[in-house]
Amino acid sequence: MDVKVECYSGYKAQERPVRFSLGKKVLNVVEILDRWYGEDHDYFKLLADDGNTYLLCYARDEDRWELTMFEGKELPKKDHPW
Repeated sequence: MDVKVECYSGYKAQERPVRFSLGKKVLNVVEILDRWYGEDHDYFKLLADDGNTYLLCYARDEDRWELTMFEGKELPKKDHPW
């Protein structure tokens, strides 16, 4: 599932997510639980302000974010197809 992500950019662009949206639902990042870097992808395991855990993947070559894992009560509903 594609997501829209707002990032903090410090010493590098897209350094870490601070907010992301799934459809019309906007979620703030409460804590970065883990992060790791692959050859072409960056992964961030996040605790969001809805109490759920999300794993976001950033494809650097494509400049695209994707939700790759969700753990929690209920995934926020998409209000439009994308």
